[in-house]
Amino acid sequence: MSVLKNRAVLRWLVPVTAGVAVIGGGAAVGTFAAGADPALPPRTAAQLLEDLRTSRLDGLSGTVVQRADLGLPPIAGLVGQAAGNDLAALVSGTHTLRVWYAGPERQRLALVDTLGERDVLRDGRDVWTWDSRANTASHRKLPADAKNLETAPATPADAADRALDAIDPSTAVTVGRSATVAGRSVYELVLTPRDRDSLVHQVRIALDAKEHVPLRFEVLADGKDEPAFEVAFTQVDFRTPDADQFRFNPPPGVTVKEEPAGDARGPADKQRPERGEDGPDVRAVGTGWTTVLVAKLDAAGAAGAAGAKPGQAAGAKPGEAAGPDADMLAKVLGGLERVSGDWGSGRLLTGKLFSVLLTDDGRVLAGLVRPERLYQAAKG
Repeated sequence: MSVLKNRAVLRWLVPVTAGVAVIGGGAAVGTFAAGADPALPPRTAAQLLEDLRTSRLDGLSGTVVQRADLGLPPIAGLVGQAAGNDLAALVSGTHTLRVWYAGPERQRLALVDTLGERDVLRDGRDVWTWDSRANTASHRKLPADAKNLETAPATPADAADRALDAIDPSTAVTVGRSATVAGRSVYELVLTPRDRDSLVHQVRIALDAKEHVPLRFEVLADGKDEPAFEVAFTQVDFRTPDADQFRFNPPPGVTVKEEPAGDARGPADKQRPERGEDGPDVRAVGTGWTTVLVAKLDAAGAAGAAGAKPGQAAGAKPGEAAGPDADMLAKVLGGLERVSGDWGSGRLLTGKLFSVLLTDDGRVLAGLVRPERLYQAAKG
């Protein structure tokens, strides 16, 4: 069970990286004193984990900056065009968010960029989204037993919750140097994979020395000194925000769409058939940091993975017309490296922290591992 399970503020948003989700279950905990800048009383990793488990947080607000440099090839930029800007935002560049939290029923997140702002607010059972560029909004009513709001990744706590949820003996947990984040003194927990086949070198979590809340989360790739992914507060206030922060007042001229009632994931998720945790066509190979997830595509997806030609829809017959999204998908897949071996053939996407293999027989294999691990899993 996660050391953070009882802390609602740490689980109201989806974790920042899918890679962290494959970390396996409790860890060998190392011990040494925190660094001398700033001067903090020494704490062991076990003590810091207990601080997380027992801390209370009634509210906070602040500014969060997310930076990602995953080392993806230029062709990966087309994925964002094919699937929307939200996907592109997860894998590259720097993004600024404002967050407010006043308990599990009052939450707000605002993504700010040069072209406008996108907000998600929950006030009791009411959930609002707003896009300033389009001047559109939507509203839906949550059921009485709805869980916490889940939306785009935001804070270091979101990432830390999943990273610490299930660390096992494949992970060494130690205490790094003390530091200052958002003007506050922090301890640093360092998670280091023992399996050298993982592309993750370390995960570093900066923990507020007084409030015991994660203020910075970093993932370092093997052989790199700078984080491939980082999310950190640049300003934080632990006072509970006023109730007005969570009330949506539609701007003049805004178009509001009333959505069907759904849970915190939204009505679209409610329309999907119930599936197991990984779904019936997904299995895990291996454990811990070198887990490989293997998914079987449907017929259309398999044809796309094999590399449909531009102008031809994935899974369509030669000469059949395709829409712009299908054409873009064909360009993306066609630009990936062609690979083959005794496991078969397909296309490979690699970044600093993960590898993805799309086989010609319709499988997708992904993990925080080097391609060789994917090839091994593809034999099974």
